[in-house]
Amino acid sequence: MTARNALVLAARDTIAQGSQSFAAASKLFAPVTRERAWLLYAWCRAADDLTDGQELGHGAVPLADPAQAQAELERLTAAALDGDTPLPLPFEALRLVARETGMPRRFIEDHLAGFALDAAGWRPGSEEDLLRYCYHVAGTVGCMMAVVMGVAPDDQDTLDRACDLGLAFQLANIARDIVPDAQTGRCYLPAAWLREAGLTEADLADPARRAAVAHLAARLVELSRPYRRSARVGAARLPFRSRLAVLAADGIYGAIGEKVFALGLAAWDRRVRVSSAGKLGLLAGAALRSCITPSLASRAGLWTRPRQS
Repeated sequence: MTARNALVLAARDTIAQGSQSFAAASKLFAPVTRERAWLLYAWCRAADDLTDGQELGHGAVPLADPAQAQAELERLTAAALDGDTPLPLPFEALRLVARETGMPRRFIEDHLAGFALDAAGWRPGSEEDLLRYCYHVAGTVGCMMAVVMGVAPDDQDTLDRACDLGLAFQLANIARDIVPDAQTGRCYLPAAWLREAGLTEADLADPARRAAVAHLAARLVELSRPYRRSARVGAARLPFRSRLAVLAADGIYGAIGEKVFALGLAAWDRRVRVSSAGKLGLLAGAALRSCITPSLASRAGLWTRPRQS
């Protein structure tokens, strides 16, 4: 077995343990794209685990020194990109996928900046701040995955639309997790939105304020919709199997947001999920949409990622 094959298999095991949904979705990719997606996931998963004090997305505990963890993450990532010194598996995986795809370094560094915001206990003041945060933690992943799927690093419009899908995913996640996040002292809602709703961060976990919280969740879902429409235009430019995978992911994450929207006050009675049967239905819908040219969706008025950071 070659060193590359061993690294790919280890990355496959990481995604199998860290996210069954992503592991299943990755099967839709062509073989080389699938392997590179596993490699990228391994690094993203490790970065998240290191900054959240968890293992494979589970068992998070407060870190004694978040700044130190962030510094270690940045050190290991730089070592992966700049040299050939042996490193822990996730960083070897990043080194390999970055070299094979010509991954722009700015996407990797911008993703790290999102972890730095969390480590610093940052809060968004405005909708602009919220979207910028969503870019760092998820839009960058959309851009990196686009490069993994063969999008040229200088194809700015397609990368913008890949970023849009990441923004939409993160907005859906924030909507779903408003209450559990509040229960652990986290808040990703803009302070301006809270003031308009007459809420404090403490109110978000109060069942008596659930109607106002549901209104803010609906606002997040509404904000995500034009980004999803934009992303479908970019997806249509991908090879068929990649297009199918992206549209399936769009359907699943979009369904999560729309379920939160539809449930209203009941959205946090239990964690919103998409059932296995529901995922199969969404996959069938994605297969159909993969064969249809989407309506042209302008990006006018949408937040746009920074060209340089």
